[in-house]
Amino acid sequence: MDNETFRHWAHHAADWSADYMDEVADLPVRAPLDPGAVYRQLPETPPDAGEEMEQIFADLDRIIMPGMTHWQHPRFFAYFPANASPPSVIAEQVTAAIAAQCMLWQTSPAATELETRMIDWLRQMIGLPEGFSGVIQDSASGATLAALLTARERALGMRGNREGLSGQPAVRVYSSAQVHSSVDKAVRMAGIGDANLVRIPVGGRHYAMDVEALERAVRADTEAGYKPAAIVAALGGTSIGACDDIAGVADVAERHGLYLHVDAAWAGSAMICPEFRDLMRGAERADSFVFNPHKWLFTNFDCSAHFIRDPKALTDTLGIRPPFLRTLGQDGVVDYNEWSPPLGRRFRALKLWFVIRSYGVERLRDMIRAHVAWARELAELFRAARDFEIVTEPALSLFTFRYAPAGTDETERDRLNADLVARINDDGRIYLTQTIHDGRFVIRFQVGATTTTRRDVLGAFDVVRELVAGLDVAPLRKAS
Repeated sequence: MDNETFRHWAHHAADWSADYMDEVADLPVRAPLDPGAVYRQLPETPPDAGEEMEQIFADLDRIIMPGMTHWQHPRFFAYFPANASPPSVIAEQVTAAIAAQCMLWQTSPAATELETRMIDWLRQMIGLPEGFSGVIQDSASGATLAALLTARERALGMRGNREGLSGQPAVRVYSSAQVHSSVDKAVRMAGIGDANLVRIPVGGRHYAMDVEALERAVRADTEAGYKPAAIVAALGGTSIGACDDIAGVADVAERHGLYLHVDAAWAGSAMICPEFRDLMRGAERADSFVFNPHKWLFTNFDCSAHFIRDPKALTDTLGIRPPFLRTLGQDGVVDYNEWSPPLGRRFRALKLWFVIRSYGVERLRDMIRAHVAWARELAELFRAARDFEIVTEPALSLFTFRYAPAGTDETERDRLNADLVARINDDGRIYLTQTIHDGRFVIRFQVGATTTTRRDVLGAFDVVRELVAGLDVAPLRKAS
């Protein structure tokens, strides 16, 4: 493809993208396909000769798009969003054109220095104090892995890296069951093991870790010969939005010399609004803190902000410096490949620069505040509706509810709500997901997509009530 042909198709892709943004609200949110429907339309072998871009775009529309779940749909209320916005999409296009590998300062000085500045802008925006530096990771999962590797090596005096884990004391990590499963995965990948992830019970309005139970667990493990190393605190857990008492957890961490990592993957974006920062009280005492602008700060995936109090502990754990990966003749530069597990790094800072400059902090705050207000308004509609109940109160823009008709028992209600979720998502007007809370099947509702409006949110109430009417409730009541 020559440059003029590229120019033509790049313009076509921009037009295609703008058309998609215009039309996405009219599409089913979740792909209405059976497994294998796309796969069967794809040739079994690659083409020997190149094909025309007209045919490739035609197949994009014919084969691929009907099989896509539309994460940028204004009625995507499932999981957490993986947001895009027009400025971010434009920045991604520029990033792809530049195609830089940003592993060292010298491989793209502007990428490194913009990343350093963007991390500090985000630090200021969410209210973390000076003294935190950081790095843009691919995901909160990668940041949590880096944090637990650092905590492991701090607890073992770097012997894990030098000698391996065999023969070392068993390293212990503490969290509640409300943290994301990425913590479980990081514990495995760090060689710590499932048996050494200690779950602390929760309670209270925010389903926070019981700080006294945490203290007892750390003391008991120390006396038993284990090596307590880290605590992972939740700020906006994925299931129901649980928030730990970070200040209380920090007291335990400081008393016992433990590494404290705060996982704020979703809720951290809301901390740009000062009125929500009571949820992060004590985070200034953490060793590391992560949140994902790609969830709720309207920036394309992947983009995860990982803040660190002691970068040397991180780079001593992860840094490998062979001669061919050194920046010669430049003292004091940052080589961000030493701050994360992968060597290769994308130019992620550019889209943050575009988004923050294009919207401005006040507009970003207004968007998040609106999402929180609309979620609370919808929760009140469900609370007042016959045969519905709010199971967990709104945590920022996330709450859980369920259909609970009179005369049905818990087993029947679990069945009804599982059927309801399936009907909602097959219907295609909105998209919701479920979780298990206190042994009950409940439906999650979160607001966070870039283009969502109040009408989209409140309209979900009408969709749910309409689809509930088709559930087969009477036979279940007879069974009770």
